[in-house]
Amino acid sequence: IIPWADAGLIVIVLTVLVRLLMFPLSRKAVLTQVKMAEIAPDLAKIKEQYKDKAEEQARRTLALYKERGVNPFSGILVIIIQIPIILALYQIFLHFPEVKAEWLYSFVEVPESINTFFLGFVDITAKSIVLAVLAALSTFVQFKVSTQGQTAPTGKSFGDNLTRSMQTQMKYFFPVIVFFISYSISGVIALYWLTTNLFSIAQELFVRRKLTKV
Repeated sequence: IIPWADAGLIVIVLTVLVRLLMFPLSRKAVLTQVKMAEIAPDLAKIKEQYKDKAEEQARRTLALYKERGVNPFSGILVIIIQIPIILALYQIFLHFPEVKAEWLYSFVEVPESINTFFLGFVDITAKSIVLAVLAALSTFVQFKVSTQGQTAPTGKSFGDNLTRSMQTQMKYFFPVIVFFISYSISGVIALYWLTTNLFSIAQELFVRRKLTKV
């Protein structure tokens, strides 16, 4: 516990530390997105060439992924790792501002008070529509940045229609889900989501800029 800092700043510091530890995984996910954009024309050719042979299409697609070193599911691991962190934050701030001595290490003093108002304005232990909106908007921007260079399939097959539908839902529907989850639980979840999105955007731009210089 850091008595002199508000709880919101502590959440931001914790989030940044977690994302720094996850940087190797996150970087791999960004590289995968870049490679997916590069092989998009090849994937389109495979879908067109084997549109009536689903099994062969899947085999050729997997072979292309292996050849180009692409793991389309690498980004999922980054999300899964963050789930227990979000749950832990919720459990911790569920009991704020109550802090019992038995919860702390023996060398940590129990603070007289804990400032739960982020920057003196928003109580992160309560619902915050401002933080929820910012979390949703940052989710939308993060998706736009992470999918730059990728084009939606233009075919009329079931697979192409499904891909376009999923991309649209991720772009517009997922931020709405983030808003309702962030608002319905507490401001701390919205603040964590906002911080991790801003970190992801900065990381994406950094990695892509490095790649263009290679």
